[in-house]
Amino acid sequence: MLQYVAGRCGGRCGKRGLQIVDRKYDVIVVGGGHAGAEAAAAAARLGTRVLLITPDLARIGQMSCNPAIGGIAKGVVAREVDALGGVMGRATDAARIHFRMLNRSKGPAVWGPRAQCDRTLYSLAVRRVLEELSTLDLFQDMVSDLVRRDDRIAGVRTRTGLEFRAPAVVITTGTFLRGRIHVGLGAGVDGGRAGEEASVELACALEGRELEVARFKTGTPPRIDGRSVDYGKLEEQPSEPGARFSAFVREEFPGERPCWITWTGKELRDIVQENLERSARFGGSIAGRGPRYCPSIEDKIVRFPDARGHQVFLEPEGLDTTELYVNGLSTSLPPEVQLRFLRSVPGLEQVRMTRSGYAIEYDYFLPHQLRHTLEVKSIDGLFFAGQINGTTGYEEAAGQGLVAGANAGLAALGEAPFILERDQAYIGVLIDDLVTKGVDEPYRLFTSRAEFRLLLRQDNALSRLGPVACERGLLSPSQTRVLEERLETEGRLIEWFRSTRLKPEQVNDALAEAGSSPLRTPARAVELLRRPEVSSDALIRAANASFVDEGWEEALLAVEVDLKYTGYVQRERDRAAALRARAAFRIPQDIVYEGLVTLSHEAREKLDQVRPATLAQASRVSGVSPADLQNLVMEIRKQGRVAPERFTGNMTVKQHRRTDRVSRET
Repeated sequence: MLQYVAGRCGGRCGKRGLQIVDRKYDVIVVGGGHAGAEAAAAAARLGTRVLLITPDLARIGQMSCNPAIGGIAKGVVAREVDALGGVMGRATDAARIHFRMLNRSKGPAVWGPRAQCDRTLYSLAVRRVLEELSTLDLFQDMVSDLVRRDDRIAGVRTRTGLEFRAPAVVITTGTFLRGRIHVGLGAGVDGGRAGEEASVELACALEGRELEVARFKTGTPPRIDGRSVDYGKLEEQPSEPGARFSAFVREEFPGERPCWITWTGKELRDIVQENLERSARFGGSIAGRGPRYCPSIEDKIVRFPDARGHQVFLEPEGLDTTELYVNGLSTSLPPEVQLRFLRSVPGLEQVRMTRSGYAIEYDYFLPHQLRHTLEVKSIDGLFFAGQINGTTGYEEAAGQGLVAGANAGLAALGEAPFILERDQAYIGVLIDDLVTKGVDEPYRLFTSRAEFRLLLRQDNALSRLGPVACERGLLSPSQTRVLEERLETEGRLIEWFRSTRLKPEQVNDALAEAGSSPLRTPARAVELLRRPEVSSDALIRAANASFVDEGWEEALLAVEVDLKYTGYVQRERDRAAALRARAAFRIPQDIVYEGLVTLSHEAREKLDQVRPATLAQASRVSGVSPADLQNLVMEIRKQGRVAPERFTGNMTVKQHRRTDRVSRET
């Protein structure tokens, strides 16, 4: 069980009055949101002593905005976090009240699982999963400063005067760093979330470390009383059966609720346009830039003035409440204007608003200041994860938190860092984009950002990342057993398709049902599977295969895609291998770019700012041309500083063997 650390300030909150808690830790995590929970859990699973400090223990894992996990690309990240031993998948399943697989009409490379959750049950599930970790302690307090020894982190100080020591600290403060909430015009009020205090002292302390800081903004929509909605005017969106987010633990689903769809119209557009000057965003109260792909209703009206309407989703907040989240109407307009435009929406003519929407502006630190481990380059032992890095979304935060927590734990143990490459995980794409490209608006993942999305599917997250997690110590013994069983099942399925010959009388009915031409002579199952219209499940059931175990359906989808699209998958693997070959050329971290006169001035400036570790990373830095890359290699070789190395990344022997087995399939 968790240890709850207690202590009192022995004096005023200055250096002389600080009370040193005699217990020291390997890793301290600041913040208990999605990034913080994953960071603390990852470090604890490695066996390190971890302390998670957050202002309110009752809000650990809170879903601050929409109570939903997943979506396009985001659903893959949630599954990747689970495959790496994380918390999010289990908590989602334990709180899931609505599920849909997005993009199902398209290819499996872009499918996106999405679950609507009971907000309260999700937070409780996160807390429950954390409490299973014996080396994780919790403490309720506000961190106000960092303890440093030379250029290394040494711990944190809290507002109550306590000092906690650790050689690694992960900061996951979300929107709390100098957070300011805006509703309508005016200066706004300090707050990291509605009803919660902002973290001002820590923001000042971090800025004082000579780190580059900027401001972003995000927003939330109003909530409404579902009892005041006319559902007869709405389109019902029922939940789909099936898929889980967690591969390791089969949590019991608590129940189901439908979602509902409606549309805005001309009346809402007119109300918003008439009141734009009263919006914090357009009235000048907010300077920070907001997310392009999750805009407020004011942004939508201004950017798309000719649109006939905008889709609105009414999503349940939980099983034991009638409150609905109005997805699609984020706003910082005054509450009375919000109620007016809500009542202009079909089905909401008599609606009662339970909470008004608001915008929040907060500090973030430019992510080019990070290594790919998410460690701050200028301060050894200090890691950032989540919105502090300029991202948006629970899933992006969780993925960063897991990587930062794992690397903090590994650093404390003196072990090699944990880095995911772009062909290994969407999490790798996310972190590489942040570090090499930076952000000028809140970053959100999309499938289009991944060059190897046929490899990075939601169905193969466990077989793709599980062996890596196992090798680095991120999986518990029970999780390792589940992984081994899954890999064994996939191997048996692959062998069955390769070796089984099906007779016409066995499969022609199934082929006819699928709209495929009948067999005249026996054929291998894998040959039939490559027909676009034929599914693996249909072939297995037609053959009355008896070897299948519990959970084989999840393994079957991953195997089906790999076998059905063997040529395309192999092409992606070849491209990924070429990228890894480029990544093998290491760039000295102390290289003086200013003296490389064969590079353009812009390239020298950008490379000096980012300081990429490999040629592959350098190629993704904005402003660096192919000619600059060639000249960079020439300059490094001229100096005799580095030679190409054989790159293996984090891929394990098991993973290589499975990859080879599928690649050899003909």
